[in-house]
Amino acid sequence: MAQKGDQLDQDTFSCSICLEVLKDPVTIPCGHSYCMNCIKSYWDGKEQKEITSCPQCRETFTERPVLVKSTMLADLIEQLKKTGLQAAPADHCYAGPEDVACDFCSGRKLKAVKSCLVCLASYCEQHLQPHHDVAPLKKHKLVDPSRNLQNNICPRHGEVMKMFCRTDQKCICYLCPVEEHKGHDTVSAAAERTERQREMEVSRQQIQQEIQDREKDVKRLQQEVEAINQYADKTVEDSEEIFTELISLLQKRSSDVKQQIRSQQETEVRRVRELEEKLQQEITDLKRRDAEMKQLTDNEDNNQFLHNYSSLSPLSESTHSSSISIRPLSYFEDVTAAVSEVRGQLQDILRDTWTNISQTITDMDVSLSDSQPKPKSRAGFLKYSCEITLDPNTVNRQLLLSEENRKVTFMEQLQSYSSHSDRFTKHPQVLSRESLTGRQYWEVEKKADAVGVAVSYKNIIRSGGWEESGFGGNDKSWSLHCYSDSCEFWYNNIRTSISGPQSSRIGVYLDHRAGVLSFYSVSETMTLLHRVQTTFTQPLYAGVGIKPRPGASAEFCKLK
Repeated sequence: MAQKGDQLDQDTFSCSICLEVLKDPVTIPCGHSYCMNCIKSYWDGKEQKEITSCPQCRETFTERPVLVKSTMLADLIEQLKKTGLQAAPADHCYAGPEDVACDFCSGRKLKAVKSCLVCLASYCEQHLQPHHDVAPLKKHKLVDPSRNLQNNICPRHGEVMKMFCRTDQKCICYLCPVEEHKGHDTVSAAAERTERQREMEVSRQQIQQEIQDREKDVKRLQQEVEAINQYADKTVEDSEEIFTELISLLQKRSSDVKQQIRSQQETEVRRVRELEEKLQQEITDLKRRDAEMKQLTDNEDNNQFLHNYSSLSPLSESTHSSSISIRPLSYFEDVTAAVSEVRGQLQDILRDTWTNISQTITDMDVSLSDSQPKPKSRAGFLKYSCEITLDPNTVNRQLLLSEENRKVTFMEQLQSYSSHSDRFTKHPQVLSRESLTGRQYWEVEKKADAVGVAVSYKNIIRSGGWEESGFGGNDKSWSLHCYSDSCEFWYNNIRTSISGPQSSRIGVYLDHRAGVLSFYSVSETMTLLHRVQTTFTQPLYAGVGIKPRPGASAEFCKLK
């Protein structure tokens, strides 16, 4: 009995919101008491913004009550704590504001453990017991506690909705098919659930399969990330080693040049010093001879003069100053010029190779066959579109560049391009300035009876016959030759006839990493003309060759 009294005290002084002993207790107008923070938080919730009510008795208040701490209740709780009052256990079974309460409890309600779809009521463990013991109640359908039991009642007839109308796709009661659902396709709700659940199981199997597929893709992507990181680290290490070797080589060459200059400097200075010493000696000898001659000249005795004159020693062969060439501004200027020339060559090489290196890094992509399928529409190809400009250093002199170096036209008169080792000399063709790696797509608009749309390695020969420098005549270039009524594909001087619709616009798709090169006839639709599957060992360059006919032209289209 003592324990029961302690429990009564404990329940009496517990907050029905947090279910613990009251902290800073406040009493609202209906007489119920709560922790000040608990009732404030409850009233600040969405459901209480328009109507303020008591969480326990549900009495509503026109205005939100002013909360004042109940000093007497707080003191009483403190005294009871000292005499043994403990906070209510956190896991007791009383229903809170967010719980489903037992519909049969009086006073403070316990949490419901089950709801009955037949009785349309929720029960705590004690009040649920008849459903376990009484035979008719054992047949009732019990579910997890639910707040929405009234949704199972037909709003028109007030009966439990145990049927389903497939025509209107809604739950109905057994009276609905007699009236508004008359003639409709109706089944029991259980049968419809079984059918829907079967469909859902199929969908779940599909979803689970897709999950497995996605997880495999994620794993492959994770492996790809790991591989990218490993190869990137290795490439950085190799690149640093290569650049360190280059820097070391340049430093060694700089040291060698410095050493040679200093050695030559010492040789030249020594030679000049020796010549200077010789000249100084000659100056001393000449001064001595001049003094002797002056002394002899000052002697007035003719006999003595003649006697001493014949005894004068002859002058030694002297170094003529006119033979000494002084060039103070030209020392080692040839060396400076040679070093400057090397610097210019290195700058050109670094500029060209850096473009290739940067483009190669930028165009690297993660190519998973399952996750990145080949484009199937022009819109898909345009995602990989790139802007092509033609390199003036490669264009044949019979071709005129225009439209910001995107268009080339055959001319009878030779153009005045400067000499360059990259220029095609035998065939009217030209290469792009940009190197092509990764996935790229571009289009060429042709206005000629014969145009070769090509790709080529940069090291293709620039002079010589068809098999050396012509697009498609060697193993360094691939070319689609388009005529007025037919097409031919050329590679390594092997011709392949192609049938397909003719169009003035040719689309080219390159997947460098996958070794795919495709040519398309582009009009309202895209038609594949020819596809190459190979292994590309170097960056590619877009090219075009034109039949020698005045006015014939080809232009790389702007797609972005």
